[in-house]
Amino acid sequence: MIQRRNGMCYNPLEEHYGMQGAAGRAFVARRIAGRFNSRGMRSMELTPEILEACYRAGAFPMADGYGGVEFYRSDPRSVLELDALHVSKSLGRVLRKGVYEVRIDQAFEGVIRACADREETWIDAGIIRSFTRLHEAGMAHSVEAYREGALAGGLYGVSLGGAFMGESMFSRMRDASKVCLVHLVEHLKERDFALLDCQIQNDHLARMGAVEIRGQEYLRRLDHALRLSRTFL
Repeated sequence: MIQRRNGMCYNPLEEHYGMQGAAGRAFVARRIAGRFNSRGMRSMELTPEILEACYRAGAFPMADGYGGVEFYRSDPRSVLELDALHVSKSLGRVLRKGVYEVRIDQAFEGVIRACADREETWIDAGIIRSFTRLHEAGMAHSVEAYREGALAGGLYGVSLGGAFMGESMFSRMRDASKVCLVHLVEHLKERDFALLDCQIQNDHLARMGAVEIRGQEYLRRLDHALRLSRTFL
């Protein structure tokens, strides 16, 4: 794999590593390495098992635009400390007024499709199918904001142990995705999670309080979070 934007392209199936839990859940990369082609992994083969292995190895998938998927480890890594969320005065007013009704896991596929509905996207049809299967397996979740019964914004990500890896968010109405992020942080604090991974930093995340840490520090914190016995729901 080659280096790509703000992070190193990574094949999580090239390493031999153990997964927390029962010994029978250990993965050996070479057993399924043959599922790769010259462009990466074919989207139709991105199974829940492979996605879980990917996130446990500190990587995340992105469609390459050619029908394949490549894996990335960004360094530095963006994280949002659960006690460091920044809520602006205007967002605070939106929250206090209860402008949006917030729900969890009521429209997962609708959220990921909305996140993909933009001019440039790393979320293709294969990614949508794969993450929907991961959601059905109980490892991917969505937070949604509704206005008058209509989906106005949302986010989705992957939950493993005490770690939540945020994937993408969207807004159709002002501040809808921000409301979802605030709700997510509150939910993770209530469930005693240890890590909220935002992957790649941007101005929006920075304004909400996300910071960048070194890749090795992220992997250390991920390893700790994965050892925790936590549930998202």
